[in-house]
Amino acid sequence: MRGSLVGTTVTLAAGALLTAAMTTASASPPTAPEAHWTAPVLVDCQFTKNVRPADFILACGDGNSRLDGLTWVKWDSESAVAEGVNVVNDCDPYCAKGVFRSYHVTVRLDRPAEWKKDPDVKRWTRMSVTYDDARPKGFTQTMVYPLWD
Repeated sequence: MRGSLVGTTVTLAAGALLTAAMTTASASPPTAPEAHWTAPVLVDCQFTKNVRPADFILACGDGNSRLDGLTWVKWDSESAVAEGVNVVNDCDPYCAKGVFRSYHVTVRLDRPAEWKKDPDVKRWTRMSVTYDDARPKGFTQTMVYPLWD
């Protein structure tokens, strides 16, 4: 009886150790190198970092020009490209009485540079907005905007 008790104790102890080892192994995933985002960010009016934003305000002071429905087809360390709509107030007869009109555009971000607020982060410094067909009065086919730092 004593031999059977010792054998049962050893078997139970071995099972407990094996279960603990398997639980610990499955609970700790293998360590992978930490991923770093190296592509630049788009800094908005509130100086917030954005990656592939769906919308973006161009006229921070009054909100009379914004990009909506942006679908990004490229976003890497050299440039970013999206399609979307530029919604612009025609300000006719003046901005408070104006009508917002939508124009299909292609947006390109380029010229990445260090961000003064966070030198470890690169940000886009230039945005080009190209109108497919119609465009707001006084706008050229491609409008180029320096971006905030």
